Amino acid sequence: MSASTRSRSRSAARLAAVQALYQHDMEGTPIPRLLREFHEHRLGAVIEEDEYFDAERDFFDDLVSGAQARLGDVDQAIVGKLASGWTLDRLDRPMRAILRAGTYELIARHDVPVGSVISEYVDVAKAFYDKRESGFVNGLLDAIAKEVRPARAE
Repeated sequence: MSASTRSRSRSAARLAAVQALYQHDMEGTPIPRLLREFHEHRLGAVIEEDEYFDAERDFFDDLVSGAQARLGDVDQAIVGKLASGWTLDRLDRPMRAILRAGTYELIARHDVPVGSVISEYVDVAKAFYDKRESGFVNGLLDAIAKEVRPARAE
């Protein structure tokens, strides 16, 4: 797999992971069923004439399963960087899903550079939100990175 194909495949995995975490938050779909559904019907599929780039499945599975398995640590890291008086419940579900996937990746995937993680989730945020919200994602993930990867956050 070329570096550019791997990059697109990981970008697709991140977007799909955010969608899966959002669906889990909305419906409570069990993670194993959610992973199976995405593998069988969404990753690399053509939906309403839009072709979805095939996501790196192991990476997707790790982001979704890992973010859920370490939800306490992930949410604690996010809440620790929110402005005073803010809670996770004040964030809408898509934003929570973006921040949870990005935070999990910063905490657990030291094989991925901090800059790559942050820029990828800023791009995901741009797919859902305006500039202000993507700036929020950038600032929050950067602050989390400085805490969970202090030697690598520069």
